[in-house]
Amino acid sequence: MKDLLGGKGANLAEMANLGVPVPPGFTITAEVCVLYLKNNEYSEEMVQQVEEAVDKLETINGKKLGDPEDPLLVSVRSGARVSMPGMMDTVLNLGLTDKSVVGLAKKINDERFAYDCYRRFIAMFGDVVLGIGFRKFDSLIGDKKKELGVKSDTELDAKALKQLVERFKEVIKLEKGFDFPQDPKVQLQMAIDAVFDSWNNPRAITYRKIHNIDDKWGTAVNVQTMVYGNMGNTSGTGVAFTRNPSTGEKKFFGEYLLNAQGEDVVAGIRTPKYINTLKDEIPDAYGQLVDICQRLEAHFTDMQDIEFTIQEGKLYMLQTRTGKRTAAAAVKVAKDMVEEGLIDKETAVTRVQAEHIDLLLHPRIDPEAKLELIANGLPASPGAAVGKIVFTAEAAEEMAEKGEKTILVRTETSPEDIGGMAAAQGVLTVRGGMTSHAAVVGRGMGKPCVVGCGEIVIDTKNALFKVNGYTINEHDYISINGSNGNVILGEVELIEAEINNDLKHILLWADEIRTLGVRTNADNPTDASLARELGAEGIGLCRTEHMFFGEDRIPVVREMIMAEEEKSRKKALKKLLPMQKEDFLGIFRSMEGLPVTVRLLDPPLHEFLPNKEELDEKLREYETAGDIEKIAAVNKIIERVVSLTELNPMLGHRGCRLGITYPEIYDMQVRAIMEAACELAVEGVKVIPEIMIPLVGHVKELALTRQKVCELADTVMAEKSTKFDYKVGTMIELPRAAITADKIAPEADFFSFGTNDLTQTTFGFSRDDVAKFVPIYQKAGILENDPFAVLDQEGVGEIMKIGIEKGRSVKPDLKMGICGEHGGEPKSILFAHKIGLNYVSCSPYRVPIARLVAAQSTLAARNK
Repeated sequence: MKDLLGGKGANLAEMANLGVPVPPGFTITAEVCVLYLKNNEYSEEMVQQVEEAVDKLETINGKKLGDPEDPLLVSVRSGARVSMPGMMDTVLNLGLTDKSVVGLAKKINDERFAYDCYRRFIAMFGDVVLGIGFRKFDSLIGDKKKELGVKSDTELDAKALKQLVERFKEVIKLEKGFDFPQDPKVQLQMAIDAVFDSWNNPRAITYRKIHNIDDKWGTAVNVQTMVYGNMGNTSGTGVAFTRNPSTGEKKFFGEYLLNAQGEDVVAGIRTPKYINTLKDEIPDAYGQLVDICQRLEAHFTDMQDIEFTIQEGKLYMLQTRTGKRTAAAAVKVAKDMVEEGLIDKETAVTRVQAEHIDLLLHPRIDPEAKLELIANGLPASPGAAVGKIVFTAEAAEEMAEKGEKTILVRTETSPEDIGGMAAAQGVLTVRGGMTSHAAVVGRGMGKPCVVGCGEIVIDTKNALFKVNGYTINEHDYISINGSNGNVILGEVELIEAEINNDLKHILLWADEIRTLGVRTNADNPTDASLARELGAEGIGLCRTEHMFFGEDRIPVVREMIMAEEEKSRKKALKKLLPMQKEDFLGIFRSMEGLPVTVRLLDPPLHEFLPNKEELDEKLREYETAGDIEKIAAVNKIIERVVSLTELNPMLGHRGCRLGITYPEIYDMQVRAIMEAACELAVEGVKVIPEIMIPLVGHVKELALTRQKVCELADTVMAEKSTKFDYKVGTMIELPRAAITADKIAPEADFFSFGTNDLTQTTFGFSRDDVAKFVPIYQKAGILENDPFAVLDQEGVGEIMKIGIEKGRSVKPDLKMGICGEHGGEPKSILFAHKIGLNYVSCSPYRVPIARLVAAQSTLAARNK
């Protein structure tokens, strides 16, 4: 019931059903949040139900809210349907007043404890409910500790805490113009309002945007009886995971503090202890905690992230949820749980996300690199990051907009830093442990993160930090290693990660499930071999123009372009033939036994010539030197550039239009493809060439070009006395091609959707210029995503559907794929499966992502 009760509320109810010790409480549903945010008020029925729930809570506990003799205190916490750690608000110790705090102190015979709870409550209420910055209260605590010459909050006695309570109330009166509310029911209603309102605070909105969480869901509110971890050294509070969230190792992992409340652990104010030492300090509670955690993991069949409080030796579970984990941990936990019999292979495949694989393929520090180590902290989130240091989230966001990489350095992060954490390459903090805000959010984002690096002293006034004799200024480069906690001076060399055995298992299981094929876009043998190692089942797009840009080739290409008649053009092409053939020999060999789709030359010819500005500069240089011969040569190139220049080259003389007007270019390429294939066939290498004709908009363009391709291909096979199957198809990248697909299909052995150009021609957007306005469109809500990054299913997708339906109406078994950049994007892959494509093709490093998402697409369709 997470959609209704939120993850926290649903899991608290589930734990209660399992007989796990949970403090009594009730949940106000996310539906109420949605209605409250829409209408800014509650129904009479809802208000009455809250009153009834409070009455029931008072009966269960034998205490009353606001009772001056023995008060009931509650916590008010958020709880969305998916975990959003630290993004929304919490109020603890609610129900304390000037009168009830006296009663609490007498009841438990501990004045210090009572006023410690009261000062915490006023500060939290002031921050969360009244919008007074927490630092105003925190600075008063700092002043009081300095005045008394103590270092820790726990060293403040009852008298000092009483004084802080009065100072805190003065701050509220000064800031808000009214007294701190003394009616617990008013406190409760204001707290509920504040938690609902926190759904739309800036950090929560940013978090939802980063993690693609629907703004319409709202949050539930959980009102729960307070239990106290700050009642001396037989009490404490902590956060734990049933497995290591960084590595996935099956080992109880967590941190705790004695004589503390929950916020102390996650805020990083005090350095927590490792969970395994709890067995020496409160052994009975530790044993019970381990047993409960094992039961919860077995029940939920996933790694759990739990919060607990021990009150005078008695354990209470405050929360359990699916634990956020690093990419490496996600993969290992999924694989291990299959082997342990907790889940099946299909479930394991759904547990790993595309971004997990993406992160596993991120760079790491070269082990051979010479490093200047300047500090070491806790390895909170693995991976390596390099960037210029910044000290504020705002600076990280501003520099990211300029394309600059940063490392965000903070004393400790808070939820307000979420935007900067997302913008930075990595995060480094002075304080905090492995379950601090920086650690949890960093792991969730997949950001390399080093926390608790206490040797660092930040000087914000002078924009620098000092550590172990080093002074590092803002915008100086540092590198961090979130896998071992190292902080390194300067920029270090990073190398690509490798797919480990755990991920190999997951991907092999994905291959067993998926029905959508996965190919790669590769233009050279190196990329082809890499993609094959990563699981590609062929090449879906080999761009031949990329082969023309080699240092030894570009002069020959330019010679061909500069030729004014066919004879000279053929002479230059003859020089290019063996070069292209060499490329195809390497690519076909790398993909032995697998199909290779080669796209004939697509871009306009002027792209292979120097740009006009470069030529003008050279001309001025030669004119100054008086070099008449070179002046004439450059002028000739300029004339050719001018003659080839088009107002809109992406809609101009390119693709099959080029092949029809200059057939000798395509002839050279087809001969190179077929001669390479024939030579390898003679060697016994199985080659499956597929020749793709680009930018077809009219069936006659394809018919004419296909006829010439087939005639030449058959001629080459006859010359080489070799015979093998080959295919000739086309790229569907123009709306007209999709709309007339029933006419084009008889001339094609396959269709490949070129979604980059199809997006461009459907929207009328230039993909080179959209950066000027698409971000504004996204911010304004016109576009949800950049359509060149995530396939536009409503427009471009509908055109694709027309092409598929019409093409298969005349050729039911017509093979179809997608080879634009969308072929490696998860949402687009899901769509490709849904509309019945045979395969997707993507860059080599996205092949594992495509394999996983293709399997998830099959499972999603099966489970509908």
